Amino acid sequence: MAIKKSELYSSLWASCDELRGGMDASQYKDYVLTMLFVKYISDKYKGDPFGAITVPENASFDDMVNLIGNAEIGDKINKQILNPIKEANKLNEFPDFNDPNKLGKGKDLVDTVSNLVRIFNDPSLDFSGNSAEGDDILGDAYEYLMRHFATESGKSKGQFYTPAEVSRVLAKVIGINQKNSSNQTKAYDPTCGSGSLLLKVMNEAGKNIDLYGQEKETTTANLAHMNMILHGAETATIVADNTLSRPAYRKKIPVDISKPMKEDPISLLSGTTNSTEILEQFDYVVANPPFSLKSWSNGVNIENDEYNRFALGVPPEKNGDYAFLLHILQSMNANGKGAVVLPHGVLFRGNAEGEIRKNILKKGYIKAIIGLPANLFYGTGIPACIIVLDKENAEHRKGIFMIDASKGFVKDGNKNRLREQDIRKITDVFDAFAELPKFSRMVSMTEISDPKNDYNLNIPRYIDTQEAEDIQDLAGHLLGGIPQKDVDSLQAYWDLFPSLKANLFSQLRTSYFELKVPAEEIKATIFNHPEFVTFNKKMHNDFDEWLNEQQTTWNNLDKGFGIKEAFEISAQTILSHFENNALINRYSMYQHLMQYWNEVMQDDFYSISMDGWKAGNEYTRLVIKGKKGKDGKIAQDKDILGLAGIEGRMITPEMMINYFFKKEYESLQDLENQLNLTQEALAEIEEENSGEEGIFSDLEKINLKNVKDFYKVRKAENASKEELKYIKNYIDTQEALGGITKLIKIAKENLELKVVAQYPLLTETEIKDMVINHKWIPVLQNALNSEQEKLSQNLTQRIKELADRYQQALPTLETQTAEASQKVLAHLQKMGLVW
Repeated sequence: MAIKKSELYSSLWASCDELRGGMDASQYKDYVLTMLFVKYISDKYKGDPFGAITVPENASFDDMVNLIGNAEIGDKINKQILNPIKEANKLNEFPDFNDPNKLGKGKDLVDTVSNLVRIFNDPSLDFSGNSAEGDDILGDAYEYLMRHFATESGKSKGQFYTPAEVSRVLAKVIGINQKNSSNQTKAYDPTCGSGSLLLKVMNEAGKNIDLYGQEKETTTANLAHMNMILHGAETATIVADNTLSRPAYRKKIPVDISKPMKEDPISLLSGTTNSTEILEQFDYVVANPPFSLKSWSNGVNIENDEYNRFALGVPPEKNGDYAFLLHILQSMNANGKGAVVLPHGVLFRGNAEGEIRKNILKKGYIKAIIGLPANLFYGTGIPACIIVLDKENAEHRKGIFMIDASKGFVKDGNKNRLREQDIRKITDVFDAFAELPKFSRMVSMTEISDPKNDYNLNIPRYIDTQEAEDIQDLAGHLLGGIPQKDVDSLQAYWDLFPSLKANLFSQLRTSYFELKVPAEEIKATIFNHPEFVTFNKKMHNDFDEWLNEQQTTWNNLDKGFGIKEAFEISAQTILSHFENNALINRYSMYQHLMQYWNEVMQDDFYSISMDGWKAGNEYTRLVIKGKKGKDGKIAQDKDILGLAGIEGRMITPEMMINYFFKKEYESLQDLENQLNLTQEALAEIEEENSGEEGIFSDLEKINLKNVKDFYKVRKAENASKEELKYIKNYIDTQEALGGITKLIKIAKENLELKVVAQYPLLTETEIKDMVINHKWIPVLQNALNSEQEKLSQNLTQRIKELADRYQQALPTLETQTAEASQKVLAHLQKMGLVW
């Protein structure tokens, strides 16, 4: 059975536990990912002469396993396994598995490395079965680890991790797709880190693209190289070196030495007598450079840069943001597209940066700017932006498209994260250049260059995202009544439910209303109103039509289908379905679908694509991993018994019970209810009779054996029939409890046997029905229910808020205050305290 993401994640994080404490997360990630790499290539390519990766003889993961407990395990892994893999595949250096400073000395190192290998030596971690088209389980695992490593370490993680959600936005806004990419298309990341951005570009291009990256840190560059291989980009070129001082991708062009060099040397010049070296130029460039790098100029010949990168201006000595941006521009060909993540300061900082920004804008190279939420990136909480670059027809560009996406995110621990709905909204709006209030607009170069703006690109200058102020109404407070302007602000509801307004409000006086129903009945009035009921019913009917369409599509899924393409159809159609809905946000419904896709449907789609619907016949028995004891030995793994230990690949035991064994489960529930009632009865007897004057007061402990012995003693002592009957009742109840417990055990065992026996008997029709109609569709129906509930809840809360705000007018409050004051004064007079 192919490995699931959840199983892989738990194993990976367990491997981190072996190393955590001895070193920083930014260091132990290298060991864990190296182990993951060796395990993966061994499972996928060992013995395959035509594989994308060469696994040398005696240098596989199995050979690592054979070294467990060996006193020289670290040195042997380095020399006998990792070095041959490195040489055979032209990789950079792997981390040192014999480093006592990081892994411990002597026996500690042997134990740590042995346990790390042992964790990956798990039958459930078998990657040979993961062969479905689009199966990106290693990519998902990599992102999982990168996110957790970055979270764990307090150090800046910009050098190796760009949040996956941001990478996806960058890859989409450069405009690459399978139609416009070819084997000659080239993409470049000058600060590639571990390569995630380049891989996202490849995902959009459909692999018809050559990838090039440069990364300053050698260990991180090696991660990028491994990452490329694991994702089928074996031909990608990754260089470990400083991009600004020693750019790896250069080419020579002939030049006429009698003519000055242009700042954008793309075309060949005629009548040449010499040549010069320029940066290699690419179709697409993406980057997330280190923010505001202070040491950017080390090794850079600023005054006479051989690559002519600073023709538009020289960045400040201690801030490298524009140094990277200028390098990117010089690395784009005449029609090149690019996207780069930079801190917001690049949009408005003055002096040298302001002059560079003006020169870039005059060239027309900036196509769009997307403002992102604060606190997205690890190592910094400052907000960033995506600058979208495009040289094609740059000289004719009349404006810049701006998006303020700063408010679309979800809290994730101590960081913020873009949701699926945020990513989709950004890319949809960008693709259409759609102008949405408080979110996006096309800003003309005339407006940007106006002296009052002076080429300042700070997004709030051009997009007002401030929410309308909820202004208090003085007359409403003085005289009472809900202002008409507040009622009219809910017009979107009244347009759909025209008579609901009259049911909720009545006119108090000109331009003011009062509530016709008690505050506690507002929600019921809304939810039960005929127009609201009709609206809900229609929305459910329409949604059921969409579900029926998806049901037909999903029923036709078969082994080998294109996973991402198939699901993208569902995602697009749910957006289209709610496009014109005045109250339900289509991106909220999209979020529900995507969240369920990430949590459940994705694994199911992969299973169907790999093995067809028969994957629903598969289940496994879960085990508890044996832990290391005080003697250093690892305890044997143990099966998790009962239904809790069964995990179906696509169908859970609970689904199986609901579908086939409802009566048996109901009988089991009845027994468990009887058990609870019996336990409550026993607890009541014990509580009533365990005190000093209770029947069982002389017993040290109340249990069945002691009470039976006590019964014999009291019977011999001729205790009253009432007392003996009470004691006998306790004994009978305890014995009944034991009997019920045995019946429950038998019922559970029988139910488990039936469930296990039913898995291989499932027909394809039954599997489809269970997965589609009893697993996927109910979740999506509940999503619509939750949005409808939110809709009525929002309206209810707003009306209650307005009613509470203007419930008591000032004169009424003054009268009540005066009356209260008189009562207090009268009491004080009675007490003789006031004369």
